[in-house]
Amino acid sequence: MSHAIRLHQTGAPAVLTWEEVDVPAPAAGEATIRQSAVGLNFIDVYHRTGLYPLPLPSGIGLEGAGVVAAVGAGVSEVAVGDRVAYAGGPIGAYAEVRNIPAHRLLKLPPGIAFETAAAMMLQGLTAAYLLRRTYRVQAGDTVLIHAAAGGVGLIACQWAKALGATVIGTVGSAAKAVLAAAHGCDHVINYATENFSQRVRDLTAGEGVAVVYDGVGKDTFMGSLDCLRPMGMMVTYGNASGPVPPLDLLTLTQKGSLFVTRPTLMQYTARREDLLAFGNELFEIVASGQVRIEVNQRYALRDAAQAHLDLEARKTTGSTILLP
Repeated sequence: MSHAIRLHQTGAPAVLTWEEVDVPAPAAGEATIRQSAVGLNFIDVYHRTGLYPLPLPSGIGLEGAGVVAAVGAGVSEVAVGDRVAYAGGPIGAYAEVRNIPAHRLLKLPPGIAFETAAAMMLQGLTAAYLLRRTYRVQAGDTVLIHAAAGGVGLIACQWAKALGATVIGTVGSAAKAVLAAAHGCDHVINYATENFSQRVRDLTAGEGVAVVYDGVGKDTFMGSLDCLRPMGMMVTYGNASGPVPPLDLLTLTQKGSLFVTRPTLMQYTARREDLLAFGNELFEIVASGQVRIEVNQRYALRDAAQAHLDLEARKTTGSTILLP
């Protein structure tokens, strides 16, 4: 019998339960994955708390890596024995063994280990669509990346730097500032002690940045608008501090004819050709050494509740993985 973390009600981390589960043979179009590592992401907290509602009871988790153990009828994307990884759903990654639609799987290059893959897929694919599609970063751009020492932040800062951008990152502590500076940030702002929007204006001689990538949400949103140059792009892709309040659209006019978008990974990777393209870009930038994946925390999968506690307390940096 296999095990998985299950969710029967929303609430604090204690609602995550370790249970025996039956994994049926894969249906048509599915593959069975025996997982070697599972990724932890802040969206898992949103699902656990009910901010992003799930039909209950439910599994939880959106990212993992392992080996294909079986395939259902009609599967051509992968074969038994393939090393694979995935991100973005369907829900249920916190499991020792699971079934998943084969079209969501990416084959891992030989040089990328399971732990690295589980640590980078959701955060790395997020960085890929943010930097390469939502606002396509060009050499010479100046960009602001919030939570620069977090999972998405560390990848995005290195990647933006590799693309030739000047990277400004924000963090919440001196220790995280050191980490961000070592991973692509030209300038690091501690928003616990500095006014980040004023500092960005100072660093850009009053011009502002081309784009802000903001996974923090409520606490940084309005200040981020003040960081943008005229016709700059505000990309809000997460709610770590809470959802962004309603916005009067006239504010965008007053602050420089700004653009605002709220993208999601699932929409940007809904077509398999887009998933493959972003995946290939991610694998290439990691294989080149220009982006290093930092697995800074490891927990047993059965200890997912403790991992959630530490994530919400902002005790984590880089990527966190759960080991079945």
